[in-house]
Amino acid sequence: MVWMAKNNHKEILICIVGSFLLWVYFNLYKENIKIIERTKVFRAGHGNIAKVQERPNVENKTDIPNIYIVTATYSRLAQKADLTRLSYTLRLVPNIHWIVVEDADNKTELVRNFLFNSKLQFIHLNKRTPNVKNRWEIRGISQRNEAVRWIRQFAQTPGVVYFADDDNTYDIRIFEEMRYTKNVSVWPVGLVAGLRYEAPKVSNKKVVGWHTSFPRKFSTDMAGFAVNLQLLKNITSVEFRASAPPGHHETDFIQQLGVELSDLEPLAANCTKVLVWHTRTQKPNVNNESKVHQDKNYTSDPIEV
Repeated sequence: MVWMAKNNHKEILICIVGSFLLWVYFNLYKENIKIIERTKVFRAGHGNIAKVQERPNVENKTDIPNIYIVTATYSRLAQKADLTRLSYTLRLVPNIHWIVVEDADNKTELVRNFLFNSKLQFIHLNKRTPNVKNRWEIRGISQRNEAVRWIRQFAQTPGVVYFADDDNTYDIRIFEEMRYTKNVSVWPVGLVAGLRYEAPKVSNKKVVGWHTSFPRKFSTDMAGFAVNLQLLKNITSVEFRASAPPGHHETDFIQQLGVELSDLEPLAANCTKVLVWHTRTQKPNVNNESKVHQDKNYTSDPIEV
């Protein structure tokens, strides 16, 4: 009897240990699958590589449209800080594809590393702004057109396209509203055109004009409209044109889509709320850099800002 009891204890112990090992193996297997998914890469034209990563804070949903968010960016001291702030906002929004286009001949390590660590689904592209006399006035045009080219070629799931500058401030509610855009939706933008806000005027749920200090047919900032993906795919000639006068690139783009004022879809409580601000980051003051460089044993250059 004693011998049988001892053997029963051994069998129970073996079962417990075996169950524990199976549990460990199963969880390690699941984690391995996650790692594989996180490190998937795919090539998307011109050798551009995008890395698809998990988004642990937001579950992607199959029952809502996607948002293709286009961000043109260029090298500057505040670049990483601006991208970081925007990325934390986007991590709160489900079903987004962040298309980041650098104004550069080649993709930089700073932006590449930042995106790989952002925990967002992203596409990393680059396109240099032509070196012309009015280069500053047309900055962002080549980059947005490169993103539109990629979207037309590779975007498959239904959704909308939004051009989000990296130095703006966004209330996440605007993303939830814009994703249901049928053609072109519009809303107010704060701190732009020398005003507290620039906004569509709405009557009976129709846009009838604009509250602006700089009249155009569609007096909207880049951050103030979204376009249905299929509309952008159907009209393949639409692009941002460097020939448009300064400040008219948005209205010129929307006019090419063939919509009229009454066709616009007013969001943000019939354009009575500001959910986007054209804040712009103040240029950093680094005048004291020369002082630290006087010490030959120390330099701040190797540190990524």
